[in-house]
Amino acid sequence: MITDQDVSFYREQGYLCVEGVADAQTLRRMREVIAQLTAAAAEVASHNDVYDLEPTHTRAEPRVRRIKKPHLLDAVFWEFARSDALLGVLRRLLGNDNLRLHGSKLNIKAPHYGSSVEWHQDWGFYPHTNDDLLAVGLMLDDVEADNGPMLVLPRTHRGVIYDHHAEGRFCGAMDPVGCALDFSRAVPVTGPAGSCSFHHVRLVHGSAQNTSPKPRQLMLYEAGAADAWPLVNFTHLEEFNSRMLCGEPTGEPRLERVPVRMPLPPALNQGSIYENQTSAARRYFDRKDERAA
Repeated sequence: MITDQDVSFYREQGYLCVEGVADAQTLRRMREVIAQLTAAAAEVASHNDVYDLEPTHTRAEPRVRRIKKPHLLDAVFWEFARSDALLGVLRRLLGNDNLRLHGSKLNIKAPHYGSSVEWHQDWGFYPHTNDDLLAVGLMLDDVEADNGPMLVLPRTHRGVIYDHHAEGRFCGAMDPVGCALDFSRAVPVTGPAGSCSFHHVRLVHGSAQNTSPKPRQLMLYEAGAADAWPLVNFTHLEEFNSRMLCGEPTGEPRLERVPVRMPLPPALNQGSIYENQTSAARRYFDRKDERAA
């Protein structure tokens, strides 16, 4: 599905968008499951192992901003992760036939109130023994410039690893003033439903609030080479290898000279990135004065 030029673009810029990776039947099945899960959130009053809730969530009007580990909740999400269409792109971009899922989540930006995500690098959350990892964003809705698309800073995947701490603790967000990056260079990653974005684990990215009347649901998978072993949050070998997407696991981690900042001490508000980022000292997307900076 992708050309040599696409692979070169990804390696140089740190991201790529490919249309038509998911078919209409897969999108329909996923939307049905998501609607059921969102409706069930009416019985939930606070964040738990499945839901991360919007601040305005109520039982009468359930508002979910993230569904955690959807690949464990319904087979449709795991099936797509192992589909020929997706694996064909992953093998090309990662240059490897042995691939493992690191994790999955579904970010929901409902019309008019979908939460923003502050600037960050995924690598800040889960450093590995090498950086042959990326995140896939399956667009379940048409993603346009005004409904909170992911914004990326091209080429930052080969630069420094920025500090994601505030007052000495991990907060899952970069300081938008102290990092000295030109955020005006940010590129929105847009596409029709069924498209997939791919971004390198070290690429700087974030997203603004959805202020439009259109939804933006993004199914996220994190995948990498099987010989990339996590430096934090390792559970046990059986669970680790149960996430193989294709090929064979290995007991020999590949060690590369990659920059690492450990996400420790842990965040004051443990949980999803939204919870982590509540302790960020400065925010970019929610304050006009800091956007101007």
